[in-house]
Amino acid sequence: MSKAKLEYIWLDGYYPTQNMRSKTKVEDDFSGKLEDCPIWSFDGSSTKQAEGGSSDCLLKPVAIYPDPARKNGYLVMAEVLNADGTAHETNSRATIDDENDDFWFGFEQEYFIMDTKTQLPLGFPVGGYPGPQGLYYCSVGGLNTHGREVVERHADLCIEAGINFEGINQEVACGQWEFQVFAKGGKKAGDEIWVARYLLDRLCEEYGYYIEYHPKPVKGDWNGSGMHANFSNTLLRTCGSKEVYDKVCEAFRPVTKEHIAVYGEFNDERLTGKHETASINDFSYGVSDRGASIRIPIITVEKGYKGWLEDRRPASNADPYKVAARIIQTVKTVDETVVA
Repeated sequence: MSKAKLEYIWLDGYYPTQNMRSKTKVEDDFSGKLEDCPIWSFDGSSTKQAEGGSSDCLLKPVAIYPDPARKNGYLVMAEVLNADGTAHETNSRATIDDENDDFWFGFEQEYFIMDTKTQLPLGFPVGGYPGPQGLYYCSVGGLNTHGREVVERHADLCIEAGINFEGINQEVACGQWEFQVFAKGGKKAGDEIWVARYLLDRLCEEYGYYIEYHPKPVKGDWNGSGMHANFSNTLLRTCGSKEVYDKVCEAFRPVTKEHIAVYGEFNDERLTGKHETASINDFSYGVSDRGASIRIPIITVEKGYKGWLEDRRPASNADPYKVAARIIQTVKTVDETVVA
């Protein structure tokens, strides 16, 4: 009889920024298949998801990945359900209207690696600052590159887990990095970002580090951290029309506040109109414009307006499920009018 360790991962009830929680279930002779992952439960009163008098919440497995860091281990992403089996109010994954996986997402997750002893990003001296921005982006060498071992190990773990991991690079600020994940389907894209975050957070425990997802952890003349959302659907991938792209972009304008509301806490500190961002109070779009709310990639234009768009507003601490759900809702308003 073999025993497998299933690490159930879910999002808690803290608002507006949810945290990951996880616990291990040991199963005998586990097949490794999602359909054989049992529904489990947890104490919702300890995660702000239930009252003490009726504290059981359910964990519904929705995605499974081999755990490359544990013997006979699996990572099980789970949705939170009420005791009656309905989606819990904190279950943002259940709000994604993309059952046929027509929407594809490529998320660019930026973050800072922090030292638990100094509470500063790697490369920041206690009581001072490193050299100004300019030489850190995609740098090489010990003077300007900090945390590469963690980043490389994280990439390996994600690839071994079967996540569709697409790349890594050091970012503009000191101690700041980015990884990219792509998936077909809003739910799957969200699953993969959350599991990749989980692997990164857990890895940092070995180093005395932690990951800071705050969009502006270092005040002043330093870039903040985002989670740029590259997205497409059949319409955007095949229309071949600048007019359709303009319609899609314009559809975002009247619902700017609705998008910002789910694009991450403290995003006003990042979206200032500086440091490669648009102002949180404005909406704009443009070809190859990293200072716009939505960037139309030059590759999309060169392919005759058959490609994707990049929403640059989501913060690094945003919930990819909420971001995907809101983008899909907005784009579908145009998709329906064009098809009609």
